[in-house]
Amino acid sequence: MLTSFATPSSFNSKNAKRNLYAIRFHLFITVILFLSREGYRQACMRVDIRRYDALNGEDVAKLMKITWWILPRGITFTLFACMYIFWSEGLSFSHPNAKAYLIIGFSCILELLAEPLYILSQNLHLLELRLIVETAATILRCLTTYILIVKETGMEKGLVFAFSQVAYGVCLFFGYWSYFLLFRVFKISTLFPFRVGNQMDDDGQLSSMCDLFNYQSIWKFFLQEGEKIILMFFDTPYNQAVYGLIDKFGSLVVRLVFLPFEESSYTTFARCASEGIRIRKLGSCLTEALKLILLIGLVVVAFGPNYSYSLFRLLYNREWSDGEAPAALQCYCLYVVALAMNGTSEAFLRSVATKEQLEQSNKSLVVFSCIHLVLNVFLVQSAGAVGLIVANSLNMILRIGYSVIFIKNYFRGSASFSLCSCLPSGWRALLFSFVTTLISERIFLDRENFLPTFLIHFSIGLTCFCISSFVIYRNERALINKIIRLRDHSD
Repeated sequence: MLTSFATPSSFNSKNAKRNLYAIRFHLFITVILFLSREGYRQACMRVDIRRYDALNGEDVAKLMKITWWILPRGITFTLFACMYIFWSEGLSFSHPNAKAYLIIGFSCILELLAEPLYILSQNLHLLELRLIVETAATILRCLTTYILIVKETGMEKGLVFAFSQVAYGVCLFFGYWSYFLLFRVFKISTLFPFRVGNQMDDDGQLSSMCDLFNYQSIWKFFLQEGEKIILMFFDTPYNQAVYGLIDKFGSLVVRLVFLPFEESSYTTFARCASEGIRIRKLGSCLTEALKLILLIGLVVVAFGPNYSYSLFRLLYNREWSDGEAPAALQCYCLYVVALAMNGTSEAFLRSVATKEQLEQSNKSLVVFSCIHLVLNVFLVQSAGAVGLIVANSLNMILRIGYSVIFIKNYFRGSASFSLCSCLPSGWRALLFSFVTTLISERIFLDRENFLPTFLIHFSIGLTCFCISSFVIYRNERALINKIIRLRDHSD
């Protein structure tokens, strides 16, 4: 049984609150943000806006008029989420956790205030803007957390988490709004198309598409966050804390690499499809996107599992490194490949599918959601946090299979796309690196004499990484150079 790893008896009393911060706060934020904006993001990013001057100001205004519906929707979800939390946990307004939830709700509203301009920037392919704003917001959130903890203010940890989220939301809000108000040529009336006497109608087709994607976002929420709900009801605080920590590590890769790339790919695919670009060009774009994202996933697989124990030993203590956490992180590293493949393949499906195909996709999400929740219930009880990651992997495989079938049917009769061509060159070097670092960990790494033996293990991994990087760059130089030039928006 995987749950037989060491779970110190002192853990539950000493670390019980970690469940609240790692699982419950995350779910609270996700419920509000995901259900408020995800459907609008997917629908509005299918709109093709390539120029931003007075000639297409009306098109931008119609887009903004739709996206502003995110705010009242978000406020509604925030109010209901707060009411439910207060009722289910029996909180009063004076309780520190109650204050934390209210502050987090305010931070969500700040993010949603920036959402219309985020969607507009994605449509305009302003990739550098997102990189700067979100990097600054992430750094500010980390600094806020660090200052509030290190200065020993005596503040409750829940409030520390809440104020760090506010710092993140404030940075997003001012980052996007400052850019568009100070440096763009859009008029205020274009960004706020609600003045009296404005008879401009909503885009009926876009509104209908938003409704369709909002419905889809409900099932995507259960697919992406269902395991955390199951974890809260069916597992121990130790496994909840383990999974929460692993999920935080994984979210660094997802948020900083996979999610921005998935959303950029989505807008690229949608633009190509709306412009009627030849299917060969669309196939080439999909091949390059899958090849790059698989390359990143394979790098994580090659080096992540064999350095999971070392990471926990360096960052935490033996309570964590000798428990279930390293095994869970090893499984998560393998799960990353499925996560990478699914994100880009589903982005292609959502960007080029017709309304009827999207409705069929929604039905499949309902089935996958039910299967996923059942797998979570069984696997969490038998394998703890590792079982949740296995359930997520199986869920991803099902979704990838559905997307692959759609893609094969889409390119049927055309030689412009092949799954085999998506495998990046240099995968053999990464396989060699995985085997080498696995052997190195087994032979050289000594848990009782950790630091000196880790330096040997690390040196071997660094050598393998340099060799793999050289081989990959030599074979995929054209693709890598093309990605570097993306900041010029020439492609």
